[in-house]
Amino acid sequence: MEKTTLFYVIIAILVIQYTIQQVLEFLNARRFKSSVPEELNDVFDHAEYQKAQQYQRANYKFGLFSDGFSLILTLCFLFFGGFEWIDGITRSITEEAIPMALLFFGFILLGSGILGLPFSYYQTFVIEQEYGFNKTTKKLFFLDKLKGSLLGLVLGGGLLTLFMLFYKWTGPNFWIYAWLLAGFFILFMNLFYSRLIVPLFNKQTPLTEGNLKNAIENYAHKVGFELKNIFVIDGSKRSTKANAYFSGFGREKRITLFDTLINDLEEDEIVAVLAHEVGHYKRKHIIFNLAVSLGLMGLTLYILSLFINTPEISLAIGVSTPSFHAGLIGFVLLYSPISEITGLAMNYLSRKFEFQADDYAKETFAPQPLITSLKKLSKNSLSNLTPHPAYVFVHYSHPPLVERIRNLKA
Repeated sequence: MEKTTLFYVIIAILVIQYTIQQVLEFLNARRFKSSVPEELNDVFDHAEYQKAQQYQRANYKFGLFSDGFSLILTLCFLFFGGFEWIDGITRSITEEAIPMALLFFGFILLGSGILGLPFSYYQTFVIEQEYGFNKTTKKLFFLDKLKGSLLGLVLGGGLLTLFMLFYKWTGPNFWIYAWLLAGFFILFMNLFYSRLIVPLFNKQTPLTEGNLKNAIENYAHKVGFELKNIFVIDGSKRSTKANAYFSGFGREKRITLFDTLINDLEEDEIVAVLAHEVGHYKRKHIIFNLAVSLGLMGLTLYILSLFINTPEISLAIGVSTPSFHAGLIGFVLLYSPISEITGLAMNYLSRKFEFQADDYAKETFAPQPLITSLKKLSKNSLSNLTPHPAYVFVHYSHPPLVERIRNLKA
């Protein structure tokens, strides 16, 4: 099939995005040997810092290979008619639009999952294993993959089916109903993710009575944060890395602590971390992020509705028979530069919000426990203490550790 102008636009987008990403990775890798900022001299000793640098380099080299493989595979798929081939297979099975779309995306995701499995396996059982992070068994690894695939099949397939039904029933106005559905889904997941999805992968237990629970509840009462649900999740069965997160609204509001966090930090440090999470809630960051995400989704769906019927969008990925599913793939690839720009803006806002949440913890609890907790978490995850500013600008949703500490000390 003759290649269209939009086909070469997609190729250019993919190559330019890959090139920019690799330049950023290279700039960031050059900083791995930078001297540690004065504020962080107590995070690593010399041997630990060497280990952290080696971990960063291992991930950098792995990323070079995996990203390059992904680009070459995608370009080959486009140049040699991969999407047309899959479209032909689905059309030989059914001519019904919705089953055809489900099969089309199902084949693509199946192939992507199979090809990506060795990379994920290597990341987990070679890199993470070598540096002492991995606690996942091979059985659990493959079970997670299976559960994730089935969950994606049910949720993704269900949403795609409803989107296409709206398209069939309402034509160009389908984006309004799709937007409402997407908004409902996002809100539902924010409310019930911890109750419905997390138990499929992890065990959650209420935090036992004791000094830590009392300290958390006393702080929550002090700042007027109603909190009845404090859970501990068994993160240690997969990794030594620690985390904590806040989820839900109203009665579904809960704080979840990784068991690794409880093991790694002192009581006042854990309260400081939770004070930071409460700061996000009190400063309305969660509501703001939801509103912005919904707004961007509405805009994206509206633009999609303008172009989904355009045959050139399907032809841009080499599919000769225009369809909703081929148009959706073409649109996602062509729209990706705009997604990158909105992603930059969201990351910028996220870094600002992190400073505000740190300030809230500093003002309502204390700065020093949060500083020591951030240092410990950074040390235990062998994080990069000196990332390149350009890499931070594009990829970081949190400010670098040294900036957060300087802000907390200000």
